[in-house]
Amino acid sequence: MTDLTHIDTWLFDLDNTLYPVESEVMTLVAGRMTDFMEKITGLPRDQARAIQKRYYEEHGTTLAGLMANNHGVDPEDFLTTVHDISLDALSPDPALLAGLQRLPGRRLVFTNGSAAHAVRVLERMEIAHAFEDIFHIAAADYIPKPARSTFEKMMTLHAVGAEGAAFFEDSEKNLAPAAELGMTTVLVGPHAAASTAAFINHRTNDLAAFLNGARVRGSDA
Repeated sequence: MTDLTHIDTWLFDLDNTLYPVESEVMTLVAGRMTDFMEKITGLPRDQARAIQKRYYEEHGTTLAGLMANNHGVDPEDFLTTVHDISLDALSPDPALLAGLQRLPGRRLVFTNGSAAHAVRVLERMEIAHAFEDIFHIAAADYIPKPARSTFEKMMTLHAVGAEGAAFFEDSEKNLAPAAELGMTTVLVGPHAAASTAAFINHRTNDLAAFLNGARVRGSDA
């Protein structure tokens, strides 16, 4: 049984963390990003997608790459466009809601996506009321995780103490700054078990089961 009795602030990435990667929600978002890249670059789709992937790898998000390379993109227009997708693949998750609600203290979403996208996802899954707030990409001045400055901005805004915080993420690289700051790190998703990174404290491919099975402050376990 995972001992998380020292945790009083629970931070969750949104996409491919609070819902399974198999839903392919981010596949739809990526397709919309490629459409956007085609439009602004005038390049064939394969070339536009190559730039999109390079920007993601080099800057943390495609949007950050577009802004860094002076494409003249309105970040809010980009976010609205790429998140204009169907969420039909998502459904209410009672087990996840139960796991979230048994966690003592505060629960926050910490995402590189937009506030509007996060709200849509949380409401679609019927777990929005389980969270106190959302720290989104605009709140981070469009500087995405894994930038340490973005973690520090989130921690300052929400008065998060690292030693009492756990961060759940599907991206290993986004957990590295959390570990450096002193947070407990949990890698989520189908590839979590294969991770050998020393800065990962816990791994799970089933977030709901992990939360419901963990030993937390005030639990009987």
